[in-house]
Amino acid sequence: MAQGLTHLNDRGEAHMVDIGDKAVTRRRAVAEASILAQPATVEALLSGSGKKGDAIATARIAGIMAAKKTSELIPLCHPLALTKVSVEIEALSGGAGLHVTATAETTGQTGVEMEALTAASVAALTLYDMGKAMEKGMVITDVRLVEKSGGKSGDFLRA
Repeated sequence: MAQGLTHLNDRGEAHMVDIGDKAVTRRRAVAEASILAQPATVEALLSGSGKKGDAIATARIAGIMAAKKTSELIPLCHPLALTKVSVEIEALSGGAGLHVTATAETTGQTGVEMEALTAASVAALTLYDMGKAMEKGMVITDVRLVEKSGGKSGDFLRA
C-alpha cells in the first residue's frame, strides 16, 4: 500500500521523511498558476487602480512569504533555508487573466517543489483577494510544477 509514497511508513502511517543521509545539492523548482478574470479586472490588478492598491506587488510579497512558511502549512515538509524565491506576474494573452511563475531555490538535502507551488498558489489567491470586489467569479487554475532540478530523483521538465 505505501510503496512509492515517501511520506508513508511500512504500516501506511504518515511520517516525515528522514533526509539525514541525502546529499546536499543545489535544488531549484519552478511552479505556475493562472487566475482567469475579465479584462477590466485584469487591468485594475495590473495598474493598481483597485480598491486595495498595488495588487501585483502585494501578490509577489505574499508568494515569497508563503514559500518561507511552507513547512508550517504542509504538515510533513521540512523547514528549508531558501536561497532564492521569486514571483513573477504577467497578463495572459488577450487580457483573459494573469499568470504567476514562482521559483524557489536552496542548497540542501531535499527539494523545493512545495515551496514553489505554495508561492504560486498564494500569489494567485492574493490576486483573487485584491480583485474580488470587482469580480467574484475569477478562477484560479493550472497550479502545477513546471520544472525542478537537483537531488536524487533528477531533473523534471513539464512537456
